[in-house]
Amino acid sequence: MTTETNKTSAVPTSQSYDASNIQLVEGLAHVRLRPGMYIGSPDVHGLHHLVYEVFDNSVDEAMAGYCRTIQVLIDKQNVVTVVDDGRGIPTGIQAQTGRPALEGVMTKLGMGGKFGEGGYKVSGGLHGVGASVVNALSTWMYVEVKRDGCRFWQEYKRGIPMYDMASEPLAADQTDAHGTLTRWLADDTIFSDGISYTFDTLAQRFRETAFLTKNLRIKFLDERTDHEMTFWFEGGIVSFVRHMNRNRNAIQVRPFYVQRLIGTTDVEVAFQYNDSFNDSVYAFANNIANPDGGTHITGFRTALTRTINNYARKNNFLKEKEENFTGDDVRQGLAAIISVKLTNPQFESQTKVKLTNADVKTTVETAVSEGLAEWLEQNPNDARKIVEKCSQAARIREAQSKIKENIVRKEFLSGMTLPGKLADCSERDPSRSELFVVEGDSAGGSAKQGRDRRFQAILPLRGKILNVERASLDKMLSSTEVKNLITALGANIGANFDPAKLRYHRVIIMTDADVDGSHIRTLLLTFFFRNMEKLILDGHLFIAQPPLYRVSHGKEKQYAFNDAEKDVLVKKFNSDKTYVQRYKGLGEMNPEQLRETTMDPVHRILLQVTIEDAARADETFDMLMGAAVPPRKSFITTHAKNVRNLDI
Repeated sequence: MTTETNKTSAVPTSQSYDASNIQLVEGLAHVRLRPGMYIGSPDVHGLHHLVYEVFDNSVDEAMAGYCRTIQVLIDKQNVVTVVDDGRGIPTGIQAQTGRPALEGVMTKLGMGGKFGEGGYKVSGGLHGVGASVVNALSTWMYVEVKRDGCRFWQEYKRGIPMYDMASEPLAADQTDAHGTLTRWLADDTIFSDGISYTFDTLAQRFRETAFLTKNLRIKFLDERTDHEMTFWFEGGIVSFVRHMNRNRNAIQVRPFYVQRLIGTTDVEVAFQYNDSFNDSVYAFANNIANPDGGTHITGFRTALTRTINNYARKNNFLKEKEENFTGDDVRQGLAAIISVKLTNPQFESQTKVKLTNADVKTTVETAVSEGLAEWLEQNPNDARKIVEKCSQAARIREAQSKIKENIVRKEFLSGMTLPGKLADCSERDPSRSELFVVEGDSAGGSAKQGRDRRFQAILPLRGKILNVERASLDKMLSSTEVKNLITALGANIGANFDPAKLRYHRVIIMTDADVDGSHIRTLLLTFFFRNMEKLILDGHLFIAQPPLYRVSHGKEKQYAFNDAEKDVLVKKFNSDKTYVQRYKGLGEMNPEQLRETTMDPVHRILLQVTIEDAARADETFDMLMGAAVPPRKSFITTHAKNVRNLDI
């Protein structure tokens, strides 16, 4: 959640600048000064990244074949504990420092067993900064190691050891025990959103890891909510793609799977087609998710397109005069996992969002080309269904080409007149402009009167827009409301989306605080996720937070955004003369009220929409908005008891 304010600062005309201005900040002090360089951002995302850094160290032990169980615990005080049964962090004296290796791993940047040909052939953490960064950004940390017949331990405050590493012999019946326990409390002076872990976010990461590491058992207990889950999948990534398609209609009886060791790189790929219009392809390097893809995705796509075309030609599914299937054709309805394990992974940043090893493209391309060619020959029925799916996609593409040419190219990209209902702003700099997408003409009218015309534009929508999760491209582009939205933003959709042409850098969804408003918001989020994902990734999409109540006492008035805030205000005024107004819709607010509570950048609250985990988001949208009814019914039944103040 972000609260936007307008701030300006003057630039001094002269200022001394000499050697006294130069400071040396190194080691863990630099981590605390610039946490974003190490964990992405000092917010809720960075907070979860701390868990991933410690957890991934245990996963590295599992990938090396030494760990079978990882346990993660969050207690009621937000203390996190990660325990594994791996070899245990080395505790002997490290030659370069003359100090125990355990202390160095926990307090020194660039110290670890993942450099060169040392302790790990394959690892997710390769920079040697993970554990020490978590230590630096924690109020306190405790580490305990069992190995070599002894128990070793040490405690730290904000990365600084409280005492020398201690040790004692293990009991006679535990001399073979081994593993590492790490426990810490994140520093609430570092993380802007406070210390609040999300169970579902962490559970999704642990589930993915269990899919990617056969026979690794991961136990997760959250004492704050008494939630507990255990993940273990014998089928590995084949189980992963089945899980992805559990709410969809799969057209393959048997998922494709290939595993090849080429040089020192291990490649695993699994996929299964379904009857949807969207593709869900996710890539991992050394069990670390790469949401921005990389060379392994490129190699997979090249091999998939070429191999399916070759098979279709060879078996006369494609005639001599017919064009080859495009990459979009062969990916429509595809659920796929690409997992590579390599000795020296190169990423764009410490957060490992994109793999950059050039040789991995050829490695994955070779593995998939060889494996898929064999699989198609051995599974002719599934192969035929896949080719028919690709042929259907090609026919739809060709049928839509004229529609797309007329609607997208000529209208959207060649200066089509902006929607008549759009009340545009006078500002022409997109970075200073914002568009409110508002539910209904009534609310749109109030928003138009309450806005700041200089930089705020208003686009009212009539009713509920099309559910694009169930619609083909031609049907979507024939929807007036969808066309108006695409035209107003000016950046096109899908593969043609061009961020440079976006007319507003803040796109704000503003709907009523009732069931219909929630439905419209979900439909809009589905549209943006499926057709303008880059808009979300670049941080341009927001949700307005209008108040639910106006509590007034005489001339004094205050707004409440939930029942708890309302009750506090009523108790504060403590008078029979207190008046509580419940806003069921934006249209019930006059322009002044809407402006001061929801549109004024100084006072409003905006929730920024992010894609925390693409695979989880994909599953959620498919479950909520897709064609399969049973999963949605099950979700509603399960969560119905948590719904409060339902408007009927």
